[in-house]
Amino acid sequence: MSNRYQGIKEQAYEANMQLPALGLVLFTFGNVSVADRAAGVFAIKPSGVPYVQLSPDKMVIVDFDGQTVEGSGRPSSDTKTHAVLYKHWEEIGGIVHTHSTYATAWAQAQRDIPVYGTTHADHLTADVPCAAPMSDEMIKGNYEYQTGFQIIQCLQERGLSYKDVEMMLVGNHAPFTWGKTADKAVYNAAVLEEVARMAFLTESIRPECPKLKDALIKKHFERKHGPDAYYGQ
Repeated sequence: MSNRYQGIKEQAYEANMQLPALGLVLFTFGNVSVADRAAGVFAIKPSGVPYVQLSPDKMVIVDFDGQTVEGSGRPSSDTKTHAVLYKHWEEIGGIVHTHSTYATAWAQAQRDIPVYGTTHADHLTADVPCAAPMSDEMIKGNYEYQTGFQIIQCLQERGLSYKDVEMMLVGNHAPFTWGKTADKAVYNAAVLEEVARMAFLTESIRPECPKLKDALIKKHFERKHGPDAYYGQ
């Protein structure tokens, strides 16, 4: 086996191992991939392998058409979803899929996560979108491949950019997050789970809670991400 892809294999391994460490996965319920844009491939977790059995060399190398390039194991069952997103979104370098409890609960409820507080607004000015459940025709086709287009179509319908919104719930399924790096995608997965938990608790305390007002959304987002950002070092 060549060392050509060793770098992204190691990155994919480290990113995947963050999922159980952060409490975002149970058993084998999740995966992370890391892209090498110059080579036109990505490394992804092998399907159904417990995290304690993973190693960098067990990561599978796949091209942006979802075809295995290197690796003895079968890649994650979600590989074609990752491939579609990498092929259509040229500025992402990592993708995460989990079935984390609270985010998945919102996905199963087919609900966007409203902007209720500043924690949410620190990361996103919009509600976390929930894509509509997949049509029967798409389900009967290439399911994982179509999931990629389900995600892309949802953002297009909402007038949102994948560069600005790096997280989504797939209706009746679970969350996907992405970013310029795998570390950012994992960070987004952890933030999404916490925002989902906070929103659930908020509605439990006050079912008709109003959303955060626009002035506070703008203030909290721009102090971290705006042209005059002053949060952090």
